[in-house]
Amino acid sequence: MSSQGKEIKVTDKRMFTPEGELREEYRFLSEKSTPEADPAAPPPPPEPARPEPEPAAPRRAATLEMDMEDDPRFGPGPGPGFYDLAAMLAEPAAIYLGDAPLPDGQWAENLEMARLHIDLLDVLRQKTAGNLSAQESAFLEDLLYRLRVRYVQKQKRG
Repeated sequence: MSSQGKEIKVTDKRMFTPEGELREEYRFLSEKSTPEADPAAPPPPPEPARPEPEPAAPRRAATLEMDMEDDPRFGPGPGPGFYDLAAMLAEPAAIYLGDAPLPDGQWAENLEMARLHIDLLDVLRQKTAGNLSAQESAFLEDLLYRLRVRYVQKQKRG
């Protein structure tokens, strides 16, 4: 093969420099990582296992609105924020899972539409990665986890 006229460009895509420093484009990861443990410090307690979600009773009212009323992150303020956006995108998923009534009191269950809205929330998670506070990221992860578990429960019944 002839190498004349062809130029090869090599780009280093590794996360760390040869000195062990995190590269600039990966600095956002250092905020999420745990600090190095002090060898003299006692080991941290083990993290509790995530409990299995309890199956929800069919046709129960969505608790999203109740959670928002008790949470200081929601409510009067300078205007809508990230939590409002995530809640707005999650509301149709609860309706299509059959966990919340429509405004006219009717019930709608459409697992394909529920899946679409769950996937839209996942797009939001992917596109905002590294730009959310730890609380916002945890809120979104928990919301997606609960909706996915509920979707799987509904899918197994149907």
